[in-house]
Amino acid sequence: MDLSTAHVLVTGGSSGIGFATARLLSERGAAVAICGRDAARLKRAADELGATGIVADVSHEDEVVRMVHTTIDKLGGYDTLVNNAGFGSWSRLTDIDAADFRRVWETNVLGAMLVTRESARHFIRHDRGNIVNIASTAASKGFAGGTTYVASKFALSGMTECWRSELRPSNIRVMQINPSEVLTNFAAAAGYGRQKTNPTKLTADDIAQVIADMLEVPDRGFITETTVWATNPKD
Repeated sequence: MDLSTAHVLVTGGSSGIGFATARLLSERGAAVAICGRDAARLKRAADELGATGIVADVSHEDEVVRMVHTTIDKLGGYDTLVNNAGFGSWSRLTDIDAADFRRVWETNVLGAMLVTRESARHFIRHDRGNIVNIASTAASKGFAGGTTYVASKFALSGMTECWRSELRPSNIRVMQINPSEVLTNFAAAAGYGRQKTNPTKLTADDIAQVIADMLEVPDRGFITETTVWATNPKD
């Protein structure tokens, strides 16, 4: 696709991979909307990007419906979703809190489904569209302490396959990217402290570049899934 004519919604676009992706797509000419739950942080991000900011919690169906309608109205069209909103919680199986598990799933799984459902309804009417789901290397391999987060990303990966099968006849490309550890505020938001700068590990800009490159593949083809690892990460 030609990003200079794209109309893009990036969920969770106030920081991290979402912010970096929105910035790069804007630089390549796309009209971009971002969403987030924190109104003040969203406004700062949207102002910096020159993007449309929409306050919304993707786990709330009514807010998702409003968000997609607002995106279409404000951007004058809509053809690309970057499904980035998500967070994690880590603990051993015997220590998992049911409420924490539910909160992660409501955003990472239910939220992703709701935003994709509403977007797909619009894309199908126009017989074209693009969906990029931000999963994780945790979408294919579990690890000790990862039950909650890993389960949500396995679920997202499974939904991606279902959506790809359903939506290809409507010329809708459904893609998935699996980043390994990325230096963002993700860990801090989950209560694990801010990550230190480390030049051997991936950055949000690295992932944004791959997402943009996936989208720029001509519409007659698409990259179904890609995984991005740091070459030689050191602690």
